[in-house]
Amino acid sequence: MAKEYVPPKVWKWESENGGAFASTNRPIAGATHEKPLQVGKHPLQLHSLATPNGVKVTNMLEELLAEGHSGAEYDAYPIIIGDGDQFGSGFVALNPNSKIPAMMDTTTGTRIFESGSILLYLAEKFGAFIPEGQRVECLNWLFWQMGSAPYLGGGFGHFYKYAPVKIEYAIDRFSMEVKRQLDVLDRHLADNRYMAGEEYSIADIAIWPWYGALLLDIVYEAAEFLEAESYTHAMRWAKEINERPAVQRGKMVNRLWGPEEGQLHERHDASDFELRTQDKIGET
Repeated sequence: MAKEYVPPKVWKWESENGGAFASTNRPIAGATHEKPLQVGKHPLQLHSLATPNGVKVTNMLEELLAEGHSGAEYDAYPIIIGDGDQFGSGFVALNPNSKIPAMMDTTTGTRIFESGSILLYLAEKFGAFIPEGQRVECLNWLFWQMGSAPYLGGGFGHFYKYAPVKIEYAIDRFSMEVKRQLDVLDRHLADNRYMAGEEYSIADIAIWPWYGALLLDIVYEAAEFLEAESYTHAMRWAKEINERPAVQRGKMVNRLWGPEEGQLHERHDASDFELRTQDKIGET
């Protein structure tokens, strides 16, 4: 049996703790180096990465453009977390919390950080994806995602996929909670096409990159472990959203891994999806 860990009276930071993100995690805030952010030509400047939180925003922007909202044109630049870009001076000025995604609306000089805040800001700015008469229900589920996903990502995902050692207690604890959350979704979606009823909304846009991607085995490679197919209503919802053209585009933006045809490191124009993916750049 492994020796039981006894916490010291005062915790001290060990910079290399062995985890997947040991080189960038730290217990202090603020910039570590000078690095201004790049600025493009469009009204909205996004600095992000294609993690679930980042995909929320790129999916939203692509949905807005698909609906004809030309003011939602955007430039998207990658923030490479493994390189510590989130601690550059420019990014810290945009988001003092040093987490992606973060966005600047150049038409108003407004900075927006935290993915839920960005979704709500964009929905209100363009009058889209908050169903009429269902605002409260939509926001109920938007904030459900904000409160629930840390158990999925920082809890289950970390201990199942990224922790340097497999800890049965931790995996069991967070597997139980994630399966409970999936059951919440499944029961709700048994009677609703989307999270706020019959209309697609920012609630779906927020929840899908975490829970839809989990069910479809896009994140954590845990679909079999969690018996994803047993959540039939949530799976139906996940597959339907995955087929949306805007989602197919959005999940490519700022993606730096996986098949090269699915990687669009920077996005500056709608034509980039056809002309600037990594497989195309490699051919030229």
